[in-house]
This record gives sequence, C-alpha cells and structure tokens, in this order.
Amino acid sequence: MVGFWHRLGTKGKAFYSATLSPPCSSPLTLPHIWVPTQTSHRPLSSGFHRATGQTRSAAEIMSGKPIAKDINLRVAAEISRMKAAIGRLPGLAVVLVGYREDSHAYVHMKLKACNEVGIETSFVQLPQDCTQDRLIDVVSSFNSNASVHGIIVQLPLPQHLDEETIINFVSPEKDVDGFHPPNMGNLALRGREPLFIPCTPKACIELLLRYRVEIIGKNAVVIGRSKIAGLSTSFLLQVTHIFVLYCIDIIMFE
Repeated sequence: MVGFWHRLGTKGKAFYSATLSPPCSSPLTLPHIWVPTQTSHRPLSSGFHRATGQTRSAAEIMSGKPIAKDINLRVAAEISRMKAAIGRLPGLAVVLVGYREDSHAYVHMKLKACNEVGIETSFVQLPQDCTQDRLIDVVSSFNSNASVHGIIVQLPLPQHLDEETIINFVSPEKDVDGFHPPNMGNLALRGREPLFIPCTPKACIELLLRYRVEIIGKNAVVIGRSKIAGLSTSFLLQVTHIFVLYCIDIIMFE
C-alpha cells in the first residue's frame, strides 16, 4: 500500500505522510523500523532451549488466518481514508495467459482479495497461443494507464513466451510482484528499499514476527531459489542478519 499512495501524486503522498502509518512497512531495516502490530499471535515459545537445557511446551502451528484478517482490515480502513481524502482508489491490473487451473485459482484469489478491501481491478485473459508482442502491448497499456498503480503478469507463462522480457517490461513502479531487476536488486542490498517486495517471502517473515519468533542472528536453510519464493526469501533473511544456506533441491543419500 505504501507504493500505491506514492503513485497517487502529491496529494496522496502528503496525506499518507501526515495521517497514516502502514501496518507493515519495508522489512529491510529490521528490527528498528519494520515492527509488527503489538498484538502477538504467538503463545509460549516452544521447543528445546539450548542455553537453559530446558524443554518448553510442544511445537505449535502458526496460523496465518488471523494475521491475514488483521492486515485486510487495516488495508480496507486505509483505502477508505484514501477515498475520503483524495477521492481516488488504488488500482491493480492482472494479466493471465493460457488456461492453467492453478494460475486461474491464484488470479481468482487475488481479485477476490482486492474486492474485499476496496482495490479496483482490471483483468485481461489472453489465449495460450498469445504472441509476445500482444502480451507486451497489454502490459504497455497498463504501464501508461494512470488509474492502474500495480500490475501482475501471472506466472508461469507458456513456454514460447520469454518471462524475463515480460517481467522487465513491467514498470518498476507498478511491479507489485517485486520481480523487476531494480526491485529485486534493492531487496538484496541492505539499506536500500525496493518499491515492492515479493508477497510470499514477506508474508513468511511477517508470520515469524507476529509470533515473536527471534530470527536475527539465526541460521536458515532455504530450499529452492526461484524469484517467487526461494531467492527472495533468502534476500529478506540475509538483511535481517541471518546466515542463509542454499539448497537447490532436496537430495536423499542411502
């Protein structure tokens, strides 16, 4: 939502700075700036504590549902104030190429979530055999559309389309997936802030913080290095002073 405000022009920036504090600002300056809400979703810590040699309560399941509900309520309230203050709403454009059932399901969830909090949406469905030029034309139209503040090109794309070319064609200021080189590059460098952070890694870190899990200074193993999850997660972990070990895949030895 921070990015949306800043692309709504001078009035949006001024109103945001004067009246709003985002529930989850950039996690790149942890733990000094990106602080989760004061309400902890975590009961007592669990597991074996090496320093004391004591065994604590049994392991727990961290549920994201109450956290998602809290974030959705905050975003909806922020959008309501935005509409009252400057008469505009954030807009998200989603482009889907092909007929993959999983991609359709993801897009449906994204559009539903936007509708619930008050984000305006535009949806374009392109055929499986869509040409790269046609897809670029659609993305270009959203890049130049002032009412669209974020663009998602649902991945994966059909094999005949060049994903990197399409990702790079999305305006960095509207790249809500956070995959454009400037956003991904700034994510990897401590002290810099990308305009957007990939949602899955950020959600994982937010979940840990909401449950008061101390992560700074720990060791972490990340399996996989995709832009969507593995690579982005490792970048977020590294800037929070965590040693990250990469595993490209799980290998079993006999």
